Amino acid sequence: MTKHLTGTRKEWLSARVELLKAEKELTRRSDELARRRQELPWVRIDQEYRFETDEGSASLADLFRGRSQLLVYHFMFGPDYTAGCPACSAIADGFDGFVVHLANHDVTLSAVSRAPLVKLQAYKRRMGWTFPWASSFGSDFNLDFNVRVTEEQQREGVVEYNYQREAASKLGGGEGPEIPSRSTPDGAAVGASMTGTDVATYTRERPGMSAFALEDGVVYHAYSAYARGLDGLWGMYQWLDRAPKGRNETGVWWRRHDEYDKG
Repeated sequence: MTKHLTGTRKEWLSARVELLKAEKELTRRSDELARRRQELPWVRIDQEYRFETDEGSASLADLFRGRSQLLVYHFMFGPDYTAGCPACSAIADGFDGFVVHLANHDVTLSAVSRAPLVKLQAYKRRMGWTFPWASSFGSDFNLDFNVRVTEEQQREGVVEYNYQREAASKLGGGEGPEIPSRSTPDGAAVGASMTGTDVATYTRERPGMSAFALEDGVVYHAYSAYARGLDGLWGMYQWLDRAPKGRNETGVWWRRHDEYDKG
């Protein structure tokens, strides 16, 4: 027998109509926030970043692939990882479905990670993905867009992420800061284990997304989001938020899509 509140269809409909008012308000608020994102001032990028792609060496402007807008997902895959972050992998599982539609709306979607291209290509084959994925290995791109933390920053406790200062990592104790985009405090430890690293190494990479515009040959930075700001891009959570039991999680439960049958 369920312990959840039950009722008649009439009672359900009354409660549902009341909830609809709040949902409509959230939709209007979301539309307003989207407009405010688009009103942010653009920042001209003069730094000459270089990337390695399937097509060879590329500039940031090259990543646009002839379009005027570029959306970058900062995928957590550091040079010392043996595999991509499982949470980022769950997000990226939806990219192939979006990328063709975005491309036909003057928007290129690309992932960028610090791991060497050969690692990204191997993992991409394993996951069965086809979306563009560039390596920023040897570049300051990740550092400049606040998705990379140096060992010195960790030791000195001067980590800036998601527009705020973080506490120093516990590098010697096998623990580290919770990555704010994860819903449970064991996320960093589980993520480290699943990427073949320790917590300190794992958390030197951070998730995020950045938007860029290209006009008259000049690249501009328009927007970046991190942590829970990425929730809307994580398709499975949008579905779970509408499931009868919601997210219903007490720990890291997701796996890479080819690992669920492995226990």
